[in-house]
Amino acid sequence: MTDEQHEAHEAHEAHEEPDSTAVRVALWRALHVRVDPPPHVLEDEIGLRLVGPDDGWRRRPDMDPAATSAFRAAIVARARFIEDLVVEQAGRGVAQYVVLGAGLDTFAQRRPEIAARLRVFEVDQPGPQAWKRRRLNELGYGVPDWLRLVPVDFEASGDWWKQLSAAGFDPGRPAVVVSTGVTVYLTKDATAATLRRLAGLAPGSTLAMTFMLPTELLDAADRPALEATKPRARAAGTPFISFYTPPEMLALARDAGFEDVRHVSGSVLAERYFADRTDGLRPSSGEDLLVAST
Repeated sequence: MTDEQHEAHEAHEAHEEPDSTAVRVALWRALHVRVDPPPHVLEDEIGLRLVGPDDGWRRRPDMDPAATSAFRAAIVARARFIEDLVVEQAGRGVAQYVVLGAGLDTFAQRRPEIAARLRVFEVDQPGPQAWKRRRLNELGYGVPDWLRLVPVDFEASGDWWKQLSAAGFDPGRPAVVVSTGVTVYLTKDATAATLRRLAGLAPGSTLAMTFMLPTELLDAADRPALEATKPRARAAGTPFISFYTPPEMLALARDAGFEDVRHVSGSVLAERYFADRTDGLRPSSGEDLLVAST
């Protein structure tokens, strides 16, 4: 292999890997199991297996158990909320589950007894998704027929809706669609366009979408951490672009065509999943949820 070929190969491999944010989320979910006492809000070490970091991963600065506890708690809280929603909707007979910007989502591997009753569509960039498919096969999980990995090149204006239909999604049947940790990286026009598309889902469908609050709406203790994160995100090539007040996000969903919209705050998730803990673990403020139904 020539030097040029080697460099091209390395660039291709790097492009195929999940982005640093997806890796951090997967490791935080595993850290919750490793360092926080039970009961665990979510038990997920499969993401850790997918990443396969070296033995020193817990010594990373962003894995410091004390310094990152509130972020870790917020990540597992939103994941648990989404999982509870999917299980609830599956119980009502909804049989399609779409994950937009799937990253290292592990619902299909952790909850196969639920997932196998659904058709699960994971939508993500082609490179990271090819990497994930390879890792699922290497670890023995495989990609069963009910799990559809849908590669979409968003940067090339890929039509994710068309790709989703080509992968077997039936727009005439109800679905649960989730998008977590994505809207902050998109323009408000792009998110509005996504909402307009999803408002056309079959009756009985549900959307859950996270959004980041403006700094002034965060608890005072959480503001410095958000401000410190912004330049790091910019330096990593994934700048924070859009922040929303809850009324603004609800209005955006209504304008897109959703009639039934509600705001689920981070404090609601804190009460639901952390109220009885004696270890002081509580999620940070800053990320809330839009839940909209057709």
